[in-house]
Amino acid sequence: MLLLLVRHALAADRSLTEYPDDALRPLVGRGRKVQRRISRRLAKLGYVPSAVLSSPWKRAWQTAGILAREVGLEKTIRESTAALAQEPNLEALAAAIGPRGDDEVVALVGHEPWMGELASVLLTGSPTRLSIRFPKSAVMGIRATGVGPAGGQLAFFLTPRAS
Repeated sequence: MLLLLVRHALAADRSLTEYPDDALRPLVGRGRKVQRRISRRLAKLGYVPSAVLSSPWKRAWQTAGILAREVGLEKTIRESTAALAQEPNLEALAAAIGPRGDDEVVALVGHEPWMGELASVLLTGSPTRLSIRFPKSAVMGIRATGVGPAGGQLAFFLTPRAS
C-alpha cells in the first residue's frame, strides 16, 4: 500500500486565551489555500486515497476534509483516530488502517513531531534515526506492505514550496 503522511495545514497561533485547549486550534485561510493546492497536486499525480485517517484535533480534521474534497472524495470518508495525535504507535495505527490491498492509498493526517517520527520509524525502524523537516501541508508517500518498523520505502515527499 501507499501511505500518505500528511502534516496538517497552517493553523491559528497558539493562544492560551483564545484556544486554551490546543486541540481546538483551527486552520487559517492561508493554510486552507495551500492545502487545497497540495491536495489537487496529489490528485493530478494519481494519489487518491481510499481512506483518510486523521488526528481528532481540529486542524488535522479540517486538513483531512480539504484533502478528501480536493481529490474528489466525500468528506465522510474521513475517520478519526487518536493514534495520529500522539507518538507513533505502530500497533494502534495498523489497527486503525486495517487490512489493505497492495494497490491501496491511505492518507494519515497528523502533527509534528509525530509525523516525522512516524516516517522515520517506517523507513529506518527508529523514531530518531532520520531527522525530517516536515512543513505544514507536506505529504510524504511511503510504500509498505504493512505498518511495521523499517518496512517502508520512500516514494515521494511533496512540500508546499515544491508544488
